[in-house]
Amino acid sequence: MTRPPSIPPDLWDQIPAALRPAIAVIVAGLEAQVAALTARVAELEARLGQNSSNSSNPPSSDGPHVKPAPPKPPSGKKRGGQPGHPKHERTILPPDEVFDHKPKRCRRCDTALAGDDPEPILDQVVELPAKRRHVTHHRRHTLECRCCHAFTTAAPVPDAASGFGPKLTAVTAYLTGVGRLGKRTVRTFFADVCDIPVSLGAVSKLEATVSRALGPIHAEAHERAKGRDADVDETGWRQGKAKAWLWVAVTAALTVFLIRRHRDRTSFDDLVGPAPGVLTTDRFPVSTHLGGKRRQVCWAHLRRDFRAMIDRTNDGSAVGEALLAHADILFAHWPKVRDGTRTRRWFRRTYAVWLRREVRLLLERGAGCSCAKTARVCRDLLAVEASLWTFARADGVEPTNNAAERAVRHAVCWRKTSYGTDSERGSRFVERMLTVVASCRQQGRGVLEFLTQAVSGAKPSLLPQGA
Repeated sequence: MTRPPSIPPDLWDQIPAALRPAIAVIVAGLEAQVAALTARVAELEARLGQNSSNSSNPPSSDGPHVKPAPPKPPSGKKRGGQPGHPKHERTILPPDEVFDHKPKRCRRCDTALAGDDPEPILDQVVELPAKRRHVTHHRRHTLECRCCHAFTTAAPVPDAASGFGPKLTAVTAYLTGVGRLGKRTVRTFFADVCDIPVSLGAVSKLEATVSRALGPIHAEAHERAKGRDADVDETGWRQGKAKAWLWVAVTAALTVFLIRRHRDRTSFDDLVGPAPGVLTTDRFPVSTHLGGKRRQVCWAHLRRDFRAMIDRTNDGSAVGEALLAHADILFAHWPKVRDGTRTRRWFRRTYAVWLRREVRLLLERGAGCSCAKTARVCRDLLAVEASLWTFARADGVEPTNNAAERAVRHAVCWRKTSYGTDSERGSRFVERMLTVVASCRQQGRGVLEFLTQAVSGAKPSLLPQGA
């Protein structure tokens, strides 16, 4: 009977020959159990140590136990704006009232003063008006005909159908969609600040009015975004009691949101169309069909994967450290291309060629390591290796989908306070409002003005001028 390695030779010799087979089986079983439990503990410790730096968890999920970044050493400069920093002056608004203040006598010799200063010092005071509501009564008379004695009432005024004007309707959507305020808080705001009584049901109806006005605008923007290069991302949502997903596509001039019940290929194609441009995504398999030339895998997500390899402190940690170092080289030099200091061709010839070669070798090495998770990630990356370097050749494509993650953050904050939507109508309002807010911000346009125009029937468009 072969001696188990964990039993010393002298102790093994003392065991009767008849008992050795049973003891060897018991020892082998215990060693296998210890190995399984050790692996389980390591897995649980790695899961417990997950944070925004080594997983897809958002920074808001990091608890107080997460070690913060080391503080930067003091620069020795004084606080405030530094020399050469552009001066930010207060915006001078057109006045509703002007008061002139003139000195009556000279401060030195007490002589009477007269005349005007061609460039007086301007002290501006901005205040809210005492009355922040404007009420219009449309009185529809009912008159009797002298001939047949029939009574006829004046036709209803279309502008008075909802009881609220377009500006107040737009402000309601602005407070809920931009300010992320709940309906009760909106009702309180109108009561306390504007002295306007608005019921919860009225707030919901005003949201529906805005949503209907934005429907064709959202559809037009969505259609224009299809087939273009975009950063794509998705996040969880809730519609009623069911799980849903909020999708976003950020193009050069438009940001489009959709809420769909599933996180699948159908929803993905609904967002970007059947023939999209180059899409920058995470490693979710729904976009694998795009192939290397039409997909860019986000390097910010890869960097977190490499950090997770390191934090597991096992056979794959060395591979993770090397991959993270190569990712840092990429991020150190790519800003030169983004700001126009260097060309994409320069980056491709100077860094991308050898970075791609070295990263592939490291992934092949990691695919054969003893850590199952690290090996699986490396194999998955090797399968989409061509999609890691699309940004080096395709104009306008970034190595990360940070634009989509930044765009979806507003939606995530909204979800955390509203807990999602209760109905299809609510989901349509959310996706349309998010699209308008993000696209207007992207184009430097006023959100409230856009909403007011839409509610007034002016039919504004989110498409850039000349598009």
